Amino acid sequence: MARSGGATGAGARGPQAEERAGSGGLFRRIVIGVPFLWLVLLFLVPFLIVFKISLSQVAVAMPPYIPTFGDPSTWWSALQQFSLDNYAWIAGDQLYLDAYILSLVIAATSTLLTLLIAYPLAYGMAKAPSAWRTTLLMLVILPFWTSFLIRVYAWIAILKPEGLFNQLLLFLGLIDQPLVILNTPVAIFIGIVYSYLPFMTLPIYASLERMDHSLIEAAADLGSPPLKAFWKITFPLSLPGVVAGCFLVFIPAAGEFVIPDLLGGSRTLMIGKTVWLEFFTNRDWPVASAVAVVLVAILVVPIAILQRQQEREG
Repeated sequence: MARSGGATGAGARGPQAEERAGSGGLFRRIVIGVPFLWLVLLFLVPFLIVFKISLSQVAVAMPPYIPTFGDPSTWWSALQQFSLDNYAWIAGDQLYLDAYILSLVIAATSTLLTLLIAYPLAYGMAKAPSAWRTTLLMLVILPFWTSFLIRVYAWIAILKPEGLFNQLLLFLGLIDQPLVILNTPVAIFIGIVYSYLPFMTLPIYASLERMDHSLIEAAADLGSPPLKAFWKITFPLSLPGVVAGCFLVFIPAAGEFVIPDLLGGSRTLMIGKTVWLEFFTNRDWPVASAVAVVLVAILVVPIAILQRQQEREG
């Protein structure tokens, strides 16, 4: 009788367990589906709209282009007649090629400089006492509480010839006349490194903070010098954070518009400013869209290839 009762109880609990498992599966699908829905609505759909405009021709109208695939009944004829003239125009104009190269060079250099500053900062935060870490994290995030545009304008006041930086150097007697920093690539590097430093610091800190510090102690017990233990253990374990931080800095820096425009001056023509000029000055939306599509391809394709290679190696 006891066995029969136990079996009956187990059978009674079976549907409840299945119901909980079903609800858990539905919850997991929702959690996974929300980010994908977010990407589709805020990345894929806008990208397809921009790509559609890039296949159009400029026109004196509002909007200033001849719509392509506007009427579903004429999609097939439009598909047969679509043109890649805008992409051919970009490929044949040295201005766009120079803008792409300059943007990638500035983004890569800024990413490297940001990494060199952020890694020691994140390492020090991870090694700090637990009671200090929350305060240090808040100090890193604190610049986000101020408008991005205001922070960039503040650097104009700091870097201009009569600004705070030159006044300090003159007061200390380190220079005889003000340095020309504003409207140069140096000012762009300073602005990008300052603005995107938290994006590099936080992923590296997360990797270092999760690291098993007993591995360093074991290496020290085996006679490994601290520097060798760092390169053999700490740095490899922090590589996921380094890679994530580099992506978070390099991708927006390559398409940056505000910092080059305000700190770099008119002589620095990065691809973000080129897109802005085509949209709002030349009113050539198809060419501007093509420039943006090419930039997305330049940034996304190598990242996708790298991710696929890492998945195969893993």
